[in-house]
Amino acid sequence: MSPTPTPPDPVVVRRPDPVARVLAGGALVTALAALVFAMTGLSQARPEPVGQTAAAKKAKKKKAAPLPAPSKAPKKYGILRLNAKKQYPASVIPTVAAAKSARTLDGATREDLALTCPQDTVDLGTWCLLSSTFPVPPEDVGKNDFLYAAKQCVAMGGYLPSAAQLIGAADRVKLAGTIDDSQLSAATDLDTTDGLKDQREMSGSLFTVTAGGSAAGSEGVTAGSRGDPKQGEPDPVPAPADPLPDTLDYITVFDNHDAGGFAGGRSVGTPERFRCAFDKAQGAVAGEQ
Repeated sequence: MSPTPTPPDPVVVRRPDPVARVLAGGALVTALAALVFAMTGLSQARPEPVGQTAAAKKAKKKKAAPLPAPSKAPKKYGILRLNAKKQYPASVIPTVAAAKSARTLDGATREDLALTCPQDTVDLGTWCLLSSTFPVPPEDVGKNDFLYAAKQCVAMGGYLPSAAQLIGAADRVKLAGTIDDSQLSAATDLDTTDGLKDQREMSGSLFTVTAGGSAAGSEGVTAGSRGDPKQGEPDPVPAPADPLPDTLDYITVFDNHDAGGFAGGRSVGTPERFRCAFDKAQGAVAGEQ
Protein backbone atom coordinates (compact mmCIF):
# COMPACT_ATOMS: atom_id res chain seq x y z
CA MET A 1 0.00 0.00 0.00
CA SER A 2 1.59 3.17 -1.06
CA PRO A 3 2.13 5.92 1.57
CA THR A 4 -0.19 8.76 1.68
CA PRO A 5 1.50 11.87 0.18
CA THR A 6 2.18 14.76 2.57
CA PRO A 7 0.26 17.77 1.54
CA PRO A 8 2.44 20.97 0.82
CA ASP A 9 2.71 23.76 3.34
CA PRO A 10 0.11 26.36 2.86
CA VAL A 11 1.32 29.52 1.06
CA VAL A 12 0.94 32.52 3.30
CA VAL A 13 0.13 35.65 1.35
CA ARG A 14 1.19 38.84 3.25
CA ARG A 15 -0.57 42.01 2.39
CA PRO A 16 1.31 45.35 2.77
CA ASP A 17 0.48 47.38 5.86
CA PRO A 18 -1.52 50.40 4.66
CA VAL A 19 -0.32 52.55 7.60
CA ALA A 20 3.35 51.99 6.78
CA ARG A 21 2.73 52.88 3.18
CA VAL A 22 1.09 56.11 4.17
CA LEU A 23 3.94 57.08 6.49
CA ALA A 24 6.58 56.28 3.88
CA GLY A 25 4.78 58.35 1.29
CA GLY A 26 4.48 61.31 3.65
CA ALA A 27 8.20 61.22 4.45
CA LEU A 28 9.07 61.21 0.77
CA VAL A 29 6.82 64.19 0.10
CA THR A 30 8.35 66.12 3.01
CA ALA A 31 11.90 65.46 1.77
CA LEU A 32 11.03 66.61 -1.73
CA ALA A 33 9.42 69.79 -0.39
CA ALA A 34 12.49 70.62 1.71
CA LEU A 35 14.74 70.13 -1.32
CA VAL A 36 12.61 72.44 -3.42
CA PHE A 37 12.59 75.13 -0.74
CA ALA A 38 16.35 74.99 -0.33
CA MET A 39 16.96 75.32 -4.07
CA THR A 40 14.54 78.24 -4.53
CA GLY A 41 15.74 80.29 -1.49
CA LEU A 42 12.42 79.89 0.30
CA SER A 43 13.96 78.27 3.31
CA GLN A 44 13.83 80.25 6.51
CA ALA A 45 16.93 82.43 7.10
CA ARG A 46 19.13 81.74 10.04
CA PRO A 47 18.20 84.00 12.93
CA GLU A 48 20.56 86.97 13.57
CA PRO A 49 22.63 86.94 16.73
CA VAL A 50 21.02 88.79 19.58
CA GLY A 51 22.28 92.40 19.90
CA GLN A 52 23.73 92.79 16.34
CA THR A 53 23.30 96.41 15.16
CA ALA A 54 22.46 97.72 11.72
CA ALA A 55 25.93 99.28 11.46
CA ALA A 56 27.51 95.90 12.16
CA LYS A 57 25.37 94.29 9.47
CA LYS A 58 26.41 97.00 6.99
CA ALA A 59 30.08 96.63 7.86
CA LYS A 60 29.79 92.87 7.45
CA LYS A 61 28.37 93.22 3.97
CA LYS A 62 30.82 95.99 2.93
CA LYS A 63 33.94 94.74 1.22
CA ALA A 64 37.33 95.98 2.53
CA ALA A 65 38.84 98.73 0.33
CA PRO A 66 42.11 97.77 -1.35
CA LEU A 67 45.29 99.28 0.16
CA PRO A 68 46.83 102.18 -1.85
CA ALA A 69 50.08 101.63 -3.66
CA PRO A 70 53.33 102.73 -1.92
CA SER A 71 53.99 106.47 -2.28
CA LYS A 72 56.29 109.27 -1.03
CA ALA A 73 53.36 111.19 0.46
CA PRO A 74 51.41 110.04 3.54
CA LYS A 75 48.04 108.48 2.73
CA LYS A 76 45.35 106.92 4.87
CA TYR A 77 46.19 103.25 5.46
CA GLY A 78 48.97 103.74 2.90
CA ILE A 79 52.47 102.38 2.60
CA LEU A 80 55.24 104.98 2.75
CA ARG A 81 58.23 104.56 0.44
CA LEU A 82 61.75 105.22 1.74
CA ASN A 83 64.20 107.39 -0.17
CA ALA A 84 67.41 106.25 -1.82
CA LYS A 85 69.18 106.34 1.56
CA LYS A 86 66.57 104.04 3.10
CA GLN A 87 65.19 106.92 5.14
CA TYR A 88 61.78 108.50 5.54
CA PRO A 89 61.37 111.59 3.32
CA ALA A 90 61.93 114.78 5.31
CA SER A 91 58.58 116.11 4.12
CA VAL A 92 56.67 113.49 6.14
CA ILE A 93 58.48 114.08 9.42
CA PRO A 94 56.30 116.22 11.74
CA THR A 95 57.60 119.66 12.77
CA VAL A 96 57.81 120.18 16.52
CA ALA A 97 56.36 123.33 18.09
CA ALA A 98 59.78 124.91 18.71
CA ALA A 99 60.77 124.43 15.07
CA LYS A 100 57.49 125.94 13.88
CA SER A 101 58.18 129.01 15.99
CA ALA A 102 61.74 129.22 14.67
CA ARG A 103 60.53 128.84 11.09
CA THR A 104 58.27 131.85 11.50
CA LEU A 105 60.83 133.69 13.67
CA ASP A 106 58.35 133.94 16.53
CA GLY A 107 55.68 135.58 14.40
CA ALA A 108 57.90 138.18 12.71
CA THR A 109 56.35 139.76 9.62
CA ARG A 110 57.92 140.38 6.24
CA GLU A 111 58.30 144.06 7.16
CA ASP A 112 60.10 143.11 10.36
CA LEU A 113 62.70 141.13 8.41
CA ALA A 114 63.15 143.45 5.44
CA LEU A 115 66.29 145.61 5.15
CA THR A 116 65.33 149.27 5.18
CA CYS A 117 66.92 152.71 5.12
CA PRO A 118 66.49 155.42 7.79
CA GLN A 119 64.10 158.26 7.16
CA ASP A 120 65.27 161.17 5.00
CA THR A 121 67.76 158.98 3.14
CA VAL A 122 68.05 157.68 -0.40
CA ASP A 123 68.10 153.91 -0.90
CA LEU A 124 71.22 153.04 -2.92
CA GLY A 125 70.86 149.27 -2.91
CA THR A 126 72.94 147.94 -0.03
CA TRP A 127 73.44 151.28 1.71
CA CYS A 128 71.71 154.61 2.27
CA LEU A 129 72.70 158.30 2.01
CA LEU A 130 71.13 161.40 3.51
CA SER A 131 69.02 163.11 0.87
CA SER A 132 70.42 166.51 1.93
CA THR A 133 73.46 167.76 3.84
CA PHE A 134 73.51 167.58 7.63
CA PRO A 135 71.62 170.53 9.21
CA VAL A 136 74.31 172.11 11.39
CA PRO A 137 72.60 173.93 14.29
CA PRO A 138 73.30 177.69 14.59
CA GLU A 139 75.45 177.23 17.70
CA ASP A 140 77.75 174.81 15.83
CA VAL A 141 78.23 176.83 12.66
CA GLY A 142 81.96 177.08 11.99
CA LYS A 143 82.69 173.98 14.09
CA ASN A 144 81.68 171.44 11.46
CA ASP A 145 85.19 170.22 10.57
CA PHE A 146 86.17 166.63 9.82
CA LEU A 147 86.09 165.50 13.45
CA TYR A 148 82.69 167.10 14.02
CA ALA A 149 81.24 165.46 10.90
CA ALA A 150 82.61 162.02 11.78
CA LYS A 151 81.14 162.20 15.30
CA GLN A 152 77.73 163.42 14.15
CA CYS A 153 77.44 160.61 11.59
CA VAL A 154 78.35 157.97 14.17
CA ALA A 155 75.87 159.49 16.65
CA MET A 156 73.17 158.98 13.99
CA GLY A 157 74.21 155.35 13.52
CA GLY A 158 76.11 155.94 10.27
CA TYR A 159 79.47 157.10 8.95
CA LEU A 160 81.06 159.76 6.80
CA PRO A 161 80.87 158.52 3.19
CA SER A 162 83.95 158.18 1.02
CA ALA A 163 84.58 160.33 -2.05
CA ALA A 164 83.89 157.28 -4.23
CA GLN A 165 80.48 156.74 -2.61
CA LEU A 166 79.46 160.36 -3.06
CA ILE A 167 80.57 160.50 -6.68
CA GLY A 168 78.85 157.18 -7.37
CA ALA A 169 75.60 158.59 -5.98
CA ALA A 170 75.76 161.85 -7.97
CA ASP A 171 72.98 160.85 -10.36
CA ARG A 172 70.74 159.66 -7.51
CA VAL A 173 71.31 162.32 -4.85
CA LYS A 174 71.33 166.13 -5.09
CA LEU A 175 74.98 166.72 -4.26
CA ALA A 176 76.32 170.22 -3.72
CA GLY A 177 77.06 171.79 -7.10
CA THR A 178 78.02 174.91 -9.01
CA ILE A 179 75.67 177.86 -9.52
CA ASP A 180 75.09 176.85 -13.15
CA ASP A 181 74.01 173.29 -12.26
CA SER A 182 70.38 172.20 -12.42
CA GLN A 183 68.38 172.91 -9.28
CA LEU A 184 66.40 169.75 -9.98
CA SER A 185 69.38 167.43 -9.68
CA ALA A 186 71.92 169.36 -7.56
CA ALA A 187 72.02 171.45 -4.38
CA THR A 188 73.00 174.91 -5.62
CA ASP A 189 73.36 178.26 -3.86
CA LEU A 190 70.09 180.20 -4.18
CA ASP A 191 70.48 182.77 -1.40
CA THR A 192 71.95 185.96 -2.86
CA THR A 193 71.89 187.87 0.42
CA ASP A 194 75.25 186.39 1.44
CA GLY A 195 76.74 186.21 -2.03
CA LEU A 196 76.46 183.53 -4.71
CA LYS A 197 79.01 180.74 -4.61
CA ASP A 198 79.71 177.29 -5.96
CA GLN A 199 79.21 174.59 -3.32
CA ARG A 200 80.96 171.36 -2.47
CA GLU A 201 80.83 168.86 0.38
CA MET A 202 83.13 166.83 2.60
CA SER A 203 83.97 163.17 2.11
CA GLY A 204 85.57 160.66 4.46
CA SER A 205 88.58 160.19 2.17
CA LEU A 206 91.88 161.66 3.44
CA PHE A 207 95.27 162.45 1.92
CA THR A 208 98.43 164.25 3.04
CA VAL A 209 100.16 167.10 1.28
CA THR A 210 103.67 166.47 2.69
CA ALA A 211 105.81 163.47 3.49
CA GLY A 212 106.59 162.16 6.96
CA GLY A 213 104.63 160.80 9.85
CA SER A 214 103.80 164.25 11.20
CA ALA A 215 101.84 165.00 8.03
CA ALA A 216 98.99 162.88 9.42
CA GLY A 217 98.92 164.68 12.77
CA SER A 218 100.72 164.10 16.03
CA GLU A 219 99.83 162.98 19.53
CA GLY A 220 102.71 165.10 20.86
CA VAL A 221 104.55 164.44 24.12
CA THR A 222 102.81 165.30 27.36
CA ALA A 223 104.87 167.06 30.03
CA GLY A 224 105.86 164.67 32.77
CA SER A 225 106.55 161.73 30.45
CA ARG A 226 109.56 159.64 31.49
CA GLY A 227 111.82 157.25 29.65
CA ASP A 228 112.33 153.58 30.58
CA PRO A 229 115.30 153.46 32.98
CA LYS A 230 115.72 149.72 32.39
CA GLN A 231 116.62 150.46 28.81
CA GLY A 232 118.48 153.66 29.57
CA GLU A 233 115.95 155.84 27.76
CA PRO A 234 116.16 159.60 28.40
CA ASP A 235 113.06 161.52 29.33
CA PRO A 236 111.20 162.59 26.17
CA VAL A 237 111.04 166.26 25.35
CA PRO A 238 107.48 167.64 25.73
CA ALA A 239 105.82 168.58 22.44
CA PRO A 240 102.36 169.89 21.62
CA ALA A 241 99.80 167.63 20.02
CA ASP A 242 98.61 168.31 16.48
CA PRO A 243 95.22 166.50 16.17
CA LEU A 244 94.08 168.59 13.19
CA PRO A 245 97.16 169.12 11.03
CA ASP A 246 97.03 171.45 8.06
CA THR A 247 98.95 168.81 6.13
CA LEU A 248 96.09 166.30 6.36
CA ASP A 249 93.21 167.03 3.99
CA TYR A 250 89.84 165.52 3.23
CA ILE A 251 88.67 165.26 -0.38
CA THR A 252 85.69 167.38 -1.37
CA VAL A 253 83.31 166.48 -4.19
CA PHE A 254 80.58 168.23 -6.19
CA ASP A 255 77.67 167.22 -8.38
CA ASN A 256 79.32 168.17 -11.68
CA HIS A 257 76.00 167.95 -13.57
CA ASP A 258 75.23 164.47 -12.20
CA ALA A 259 78.64 163.13 -13.28
CA GLY A 260 80.27 163.75 -9.92
CA GLY A 261 83.69 165.27 -9.56
CA PHE A 262 86.55 166.12 -7.19
CA ALA A 263 86.51 169.66 -5.85
CA GLY A 264 89.93 169.74 -4.17
CA GLY A 265 91.19 169.06 -0.67
CA ARG A 266 90.59 170.98 2.53
CA SER A 267 92.37 170.69 5.86
CA VAL A 268 90.65 168.37 8.34
CA GLY A 269 90.21 171.35 10.65
CA THR A 270 88.26 173.36 8.07
CA PRO A 271 84.45 173.43 8.33
CA GLU A 272 82.41 172.19 5.38
CA ARG A 273 78.91 170.88 4.65
CA PHE A 274 78.61 167.09 4.83
CA ARG A 275 76.09 164.27 4.75
CA CYS A 276 76.08 160.83 6.43
CA ALA A 277 75.83 157.33 4.99
CA PHE A 278 74.17 154.31 6.60
CA ASP A 279 74.05 150.56 6.21
CA LYS A 280 70.60 149.11 5.73
CA ALA A 281 69.07 147.76 8.92
CA GLN A 282 66.52 145.01 9.51
CA GLY A 283 63.11 146.02 10.77
CA ALA A 284 61.00 149.14 10.69
CA VAL A 285 62.36 152.29 9.07
CA ALA A 286 64.79 153.99 11.44
CA GLY A 287 63.20 156.84 13.30
CA GLU A 288 59.70 155.32 13.27
CA GLN A 289 58.36 154.31 16.67
